[in-house]
Amino acid sequence: MNRRNFLSLTGTFTGGMLLLPDFLHAFGASNSSLAIGEQCLVFIQLNGGNDGLNTFIPFDDPLYYEHRTKIALNKDEVVGKNQGMAFHPSLKNFADIQQNGDLTVIQNVGYPEPNRSHFRSQEIWQTASDSRDYKSEGWLGRYLDLQCKNHQPTAGINIDSIDNLALKGIEPNSITVKDPNRFKVKNSTESVKLSENPHLDFVRKIANSASEGSGEIQKALAKSTTQNSYPKTELAKNLEWIARLIKGNLNSKVYYSSLGGFDTHDNQLNIHKNKLADLNDAVYAFYTDLKEASLLQNVTLVVFSEFGRRVKDNGRGTDHGTAAPMFIIGGQNKGKILGSNPNLADLDNGDLKYEVDFRSVYASLLQQKLSFDYSKIGIQNKPLAGLF
Repeated sequence: MNRRNFLSLTGTFTGGMLLLPDFLHAFGASNSSLAIGEQCLVFIQLNGGNDGLNTFIPFDDPLYYEHRTKIALNKDEVVGKNQGMAFHPSLKNFADIQQNGDLTVIQNVGYPEPNRSHFRSQEIWQTASDSRDYKSEGWLGRYLDLQCKNHQPTAGINIDSIDNLALKGIEPNSITVKDPNRFKVKNSTESVKLSENPHLDFVRKIANSASEGSGEIQKALAKSTTQNSYPKTELAKNLEWIARLIKGNLNSKVYYSSLGGFDTHDNQLNIHKNKLADLNDAVYAFYTDLKEASLLQNVTLVVFSEFGRRVKDNGRGTDHGTAAPMFIIGGQNKGKILGSNPNLADLDNGDLKYEVDFRSVYASLLQQKLSFDYSKIGIQNKPLAGLF
């Protein structure tokens, strides 16, 4: 039995409070260890394909209203008008954050030969692969494999109920936790040692990894509190946990969470309004919390979706499309709008043409925020200029 198949048989550890990705306990050496007090990245993945044109809106372009006769946002409704673009009214605090100089919008982000399958496009984003290339480890998992000199069970934290491929590596340097406050695993009294039963050894290593991660998380929570009121939503709670772990000096390099419900084929105006309000309120609470703690300069929040929607509406909503904006908050970003406004007169079979490859954004994050050579994990795109 190989290690991957054996892991699939071991299943979820600690009754769902800790979900272990497909990994082994640390074997081999790597380049460097995690540095204390440096930058970290926080990702919010908008699952379902967020409609970028109704999120950051080209309100000054008549073609926007021609293509979207049923779902266009009136130019009197939109907020934070800037260079012919504006935010959906539910994102009023995104507009405030940009006004403060802490939010950069990257326009028309995508990749060549786009895939309109939710699963496959998410996989492309999470592994930083080409459209025709399949990778078994995520781009952040590969980064952590090289960055962590020794086993670091909390180098990457995914606050969710399911694992995220982006964090999957060969080594156990990330864990998925649904509720950090309840994630408490008793220390193992049995030391990990090699034996004639490699399967038993592997289970012991998984147990010790869970125990280690649990202890570090509880220490960080004990050293932190919430300074402002977060909304009573799942995303807000997840971001509140992340803020507490950051303030408690857990020193994870990567945090991840997600928000679903963006597959708006029908009833889009109402659904999208509510989902963006959830995003806005959760992100603003997180932003305010970190700013009050004087930590915003050390934390870069990245908001993205696996693809945008078709330019023309379907009468009730929108169907799967291609390019869409990304949002970068904090981390001393330049607070700009990068890229041209969506060109609605020059479409690719009814879809926006991508202008910025998402892997260029990844390269910038790795190079400028984590001081890491992005080429070592197979990213060939040059960093996006003007982000930081």
